[in-house]
Amino acid sequence: MQDNFPIEWRPTASLENLRLRARVLAAIRSFFSERGVLEVETPTLSSTTVTDPHLHSFTTRYTGPGAPQGRTLCLQTSPEFAMKRLLAAGSGPIYQLGKVFRNEEAGRRHNPEFTLLEWYRPEFDLAALMSEVEALVGLLIGAPQAERLSYADAFVRHVGINPHAATVEELKHCALIQNISEPPGLDDSGRDGWLDLLLTHVVEPQLGIGRPTFIFDYPPSQAALARVRPGNPAVAERFELYISGIELANGYHELGDAGEQRRRFDADRAKRHAAGLPDILPDERLLAALQHGLPDCCGVALGVDRLLMIAAQAQTIDEVMAFPVSRV
Repeated sequence: MQDNFPIEWRPTASLENLRLRARVLAAIRSFFSERGVLEVETPTLSSTTVTDPHLHSFTTRYTGPGAPQGRTLCLQTSPEFAMKRLLAAGSGPIYQLGKVFRNEEAGRRHNPEFTLLEWYRPEFDLAALMSEVEALVGLLIGAPQAERLSYADAFVRHVGINPHAATVEELKHCALIQNISEPPGLDDSGRDGWLDLLLTHVVEPQLGIGRPTFIFDYPPSQAALARVRPGNPAVAERFELYISGIELANGYHELGDAGEQRRRFDADRAKRHAAGLPDILPDERLLAALQHGLPDCCGVALGVDRLLMIAAQAQTIDEVMAFPVSRV
């Protein structure tokens, strides 16, 4: 070590916040144990990963028995695919508490490696799962009863437009009024991109102020791995939870149709190709599990580090992590 350049070896989180983390993890396990939800562990390494063009996975090489020439493996961005294989195999309600990895994400609320709580509830609908999320968050940080607001109502309230009917020109006009600059690469065909821009810059900062807010019934084009409910308009059966303007959880009524899932994988791969991103092959084991039969279920992923930020009133994720990417 050189005196003029001391190595930063200490944790960025205070010991008080590390003790808070330990209490929260213990309380989560107690919460699910009392409700008969089984804790599971699935691999963080997999032969494939999500196709979503907005998520970037780390890859590594395994060389050893079964792969003498080496084999590329992905660090998982979420345990979702493997947990659905367990559900299809008859596991019943399950949860997982562990590390996940997302490349190209680092900032005040992001770290490339973070702790995710994910759980699945067969025979639950979205309303029942939102109530369970509300109960857990109330237990962990004392949050009051949550507001429930449709995606459309959130836009009408905070932006003044109907997101299911607005044209791209109307969305661009709203962004202009809000003094939001047009990002590079966002053209007139990127309707979801304009909706995301308005959501993140205008709507999100006003959500969950004073009490948590659930947003539900997203546009079908943003269904990700959720079912789409027919209607006028059709909506994706998906919700997100916000507290103090921070997105904390993302839940779905899970898509169980293997054919539709393959079509969504293919659509994502086409977007990745158009954006010049590496191709990712569909997870054939997940598709085989869906073909076998996924029980009707809802699932949700909750960012534990962000929850700890709220509990500790921290301004950065570094304040609740022992060693963020800047200290590894």
